[in-house]
Parts: sequence; structure tokens; C-alpha cells
Amino acid sequence: MESAAPNASSTAGSTNPHAGSPSPSTASTSSSATPGAAGSRLDTVLASHRLRVCTTGDYKPYAFLRPDGRYEGIDIDLAASLARSLGAEIEYVATTWPKLTDDFIGRCDIAIGGVSTTLERQKRAAFSTPYLVDGKTPIARCADVSRFQTLAQIDQPSVRVIVNPGGTNEKFAREHLSHAHLEVYPDNVTIFRQIADGKADVMITDASETMLQHKLNPSLCSVNPDTPLQFGEKAFMLPRGDVVFQQYVDQWLHLLRATGAFQPIVDAWLK
Repeated sequence: MESAAPNASSTAGSTNPHAGSPSPSTASTSSSATPGAAGSRLDTVLASHRLRVCTTGDYKPYAFLRPDGRYEGIDIDLAASLARSLGAEIEYVATTWPKLTDDFIGRCDIAIGGVSTTLERQKRAAFSTPYLVDGKTPIARCADVSRFQTLAQIDQPSVRVIVNPGGTNEKFAREHLSHAHLEVYPDNVTIFRQIADGKADVMITDASETMLQHKLNPSLCSVNPDTPLQFGEKAFMLPRGDVVFQQYVDQWLHLLRATGAFQPIVDAWLK
């Protein structure tokens, strides 16, 4: 789910592109943050053998920072593949959903972790070719699924809708739910437990997350995940105007799909 995490500083580069441990970063807002001034970001990454990756680390199944300090998820596996293709090590930079775009522009080469493509973000950054279609879908206690089939059923004063701050989930809820009781809950790790424990009734987030949360919390059920309430796409955030780097990432993603290596990564987390 696109959400806010506790404010965190950047994390140090890991010798294993598949995982990282939180620690202060040495990354700075150098000329590499402006591709037009110093050539393509592709050249910078190839020369430094370092790929700076922004992620909130709080959004299963895309990117999640485990208690032991290692990252895991679909986008973490994909970022590891991208880094290997570049001969680079990953340096994770922790961010939050409200600060994602600012942190990406100043401190990272790419942003990952279930980032939705939006026109607002497109004003300041570019995106790779989308790799997943994933629209907004309600999740509720399984016994209450019939109550929340439509937005009209959800948008009632008696319905307690819980939402994480700063991302497209909150934006969607505020745009479409004017009558329901809306609670902004800051902890993305425990937010679904609020529904299971009866402290909230429903949340609207990405279909992929609702299906994963059903596996993790069997008392919760996704509501019509095959027919989302809204169209959405997941992609990697890239520097605006850096066509060379964008073309490289798109070609890497194309080849990952064409060779059959992409789908097993996704299936490992969603099936």
C-alpha cells in the first residue's frame, strides 16, 4: 500500500543488491541528480558501480524492510536484477510516501516499492514502462464483504474507513469518500490488524496488497480484486529528461519479460 513510514535517513549500500541494512548514507545531491548537467544517470551508475534506490520499505508485497534489516518483495527482487545487469551494488535510501518524490530527485537514481504512476508525480519525474496493473480495491473482515461491494456502500457515515497517509490510497479515499468516517493511521505494518480487531471496517488499497493481506490475515478478505474500483499501474520512478537511462531500464524490463524471468518473481510473492 502506498503509505507513510517513520521518517528515516538514507541507508548504506549493501554488498548484496537483494538486501540492505539501515545506516546513514553517503549519498549527496551532486550533479548526478541532474542528468542534463553530467550526462545520463546510466553513465554515473556504470562508473560508480552504485545504484541508489529510494524505497519506503513498508509496502508488501513490493518492498518491505524486515526486522533484521533486510529488504524483501517484488521490487526488491527486480531491483537486484537491474543492479546485476549494471554491474552495480544497491544503496538503499529510506524515504516516506509524502517525501518520496523530493527524496528521489535529490538522493536516488531510481525509486521502487509499489510506486503508482500519477500525473502529479509525472510533473517532476519520469516512469519506466509499467510492470503491473493494480487498481484500488477494498479489504474488510470476511464476514462484512457483502456490505462493501461499491463505493456508495462504503461512503456511509457509519462506516469506519482507515487509510495510510501521503500516497495514492489517501488521495483516493479523500476524493471518493465524503460521508464515511475517515481515520488516517500512520503505521503501515499494523494497519490491517485494526480492521481484523474491529477498530476499523474497511480500507481501500491496491488489489495485490489486499490479496497478500488475506494470506497473512485469513479473517480479512479482498472485495472483488479482479474488478478494481480504479485503474492503476506500478512502475519505477526515474529521472525526468534522462531518456538514455529510461531506455535502458525499459529494455532490461522487456528482456526480463521476454526471457520468462519476470513472472516467477511476481508469482513468488502473490501466489
